[in-house]
Amino acid sequence: MAPPILLNNVDHRDLRVAVGHHARFGDAINQTRVFPAEFEELQRDYAILLRRDEHGVLFATVLLGLDPDENLFLDGERWDARYVPAARARGPFSIGVDANGEPMIHVDPDHPRIVGNGEPVFRELGGNAPLLDHVSAMLQRIYVGLETEKAMFEAFEVAGLLEPATLQLDLTDGRRYDIPERFTIDAGRLAALDGDTLARLHRDDFLRPAFWIASSLGNLRHLIDRKLRNELHG
Repeated sequence: MAPPILLNNVDHRDLRVAVGHHARFGDAINQTRVFPAEFEELQRDYAILLRRDEHGVLFATVLLGLDPDENLFLDGERWDARYVPAARARGPFSIGVDANGEPMIHVDPDHPRIVGNGEPVFRELGGNAPLLDHVSAMLQRIYVGLETEKAMFEAFEVAGLLEPATLQLDLTDGRRYDIPERFTIDAGRLAALDGDTLARLHRDDFLRPAFWIASSLGNLRHLIDRKLRNELHG
């Protein structure tokens, strides 16, 4: 498998990318990584949950399904939500850094979205096509998120806002799904923060994301409804 290569409008002037969403593009997954710069959009449709990696570092995910390889937001070739998480919207593109540490767009030449009849990446006479403008915006959200999330989640810990959440989701037919080792924001502690802590979180623009994470848990009910509806019509 070839490594991602630097995108440019000379070597890749004829590059075309399939749009839409499908299992063949790797979208049949039950969760995906997300980033703080997209929390405002995410909290309208998804439950934002924090996890720890093998080194104990916190990162954020959203649930897309309950069973393995189940994405309840996939509807044929369409993603059924108002917002597609940046990690799924970026397609074959990623961010790398050059020798000066500047972020640059790279492309995976072996990605299944690279097709002959897809959407163009560059305009015929030069310049970015709309697809690349959209992808660039998604990659910017990922890049900014990677730069800010560590400080944000550490601030939540220092403020005592993180609450372990072992989720038990009960379906109407008696099935139960246990989702362990997740964290959320304790809404009660958030409401009771003292003035100095509130000011600190607000100054760093961490206060709004804390509210978005806390409020997003209500979307778990919608996820269960999606599953029951899909099974009824499946």
